[in-house]
Amino acid sequence: MKIVSDKTNLQVLYEDNHIIVVNKRVGDIVQGDKTGDKPLSEVVKEYIKDKYNKPGDVFLGVVHRLDRPTTGIVLFARTSKALTRLNELFKNRETKKTYWAVVKNKPSQKSATLVHYLKRNEKTNTSKAHIKEVPDSKQASLDYTIIKELNNYTALEINLHTGRHHQIRSQLSAIGSPIKGDLKYGFDRSNPDGGIHLHARKLKFIHPVSKENIEITAPVPDDVIWKAI
Repeated sequence: MKIVSDKTNLQVLYEDNHIIVVNKRVGDIVQGDKTGDKPLSEVVKEYIKDKYNKPGDVFLGVVHRLDRPTTGIVLFARTSKALTRLNELFKNRETKKTYWAVVKNKPSQKSATLVHYLKRNEKTNTSKAHIKEVPDSKQASLDYTIIKELNNYTALEINLHTGRHHQIRSQLSAIGSPIKGDLKYGFDRSNPDGGIHLHARKLKFIHPVSKENIEITAPVPDDVIWKAI
C-alpha cells in the first residue's frame, strides 16, 4: 500500500531554523503540478506551522526536486537567506549527492563513469541518452559502483556529476540496466506502489548559515529488496 506523506507522518531527517530535510516517499510530489495533488512543500509548511505554532504564512523554499516515483532526501530552505545560498551551492555543484538504484541486467563493469548527451522530449517527459552530442542535448555524467548482487537484480551506488532531467534513469537504461519498476526507461513491469527502485541516499553540503559540513543519510523504503541491500 502506498503511503503519502502528511504533517503527522512526515519523515524529518534534519531540521534547524534555516533548513529542513525530509525523506520523500514514492507518492510524494515535491512541487505542485498539473495533477493538483498536494505537494511535499505544502506538507512541510503545515508541519512547521503546527510544530512551532507559527501564525500566518510559513516561508519554505524548494531547493531541488526528485522525480515522483523516486524516494529519498529532499532539502528545503526555511529562510530566504538560506534559499539564496543553497541555490548557489546547487548551481555551482558544491553538493555531493549519492543515490542507490536497483537494476536488472548487471552492468559489465563493477564500477565505471558514464558520459552521455541527454536530449529531453517535453511531450513524453523523457530524456534520451546519446553516445555522441546531438542538437539540443546536454552532457550528463555519473559514476556507479556495484554494491550488492541479488538473485535477479543488482544494487548500484551512484554519484552524480551533473543534474540533468531523468539523468540516472536514462543513463542506466542506455547501458542496458534499467531501474526496477521504471517502465518509462525499459523495465518490463511496474512496482506495486507505482514507484521505481531509485533512492536519494546521501547528501553532503555546507550549511548555508553556520557553514558546518552537513551529511544526511536517508533510510531506504520498507521493502524486501531494499532491505536486502
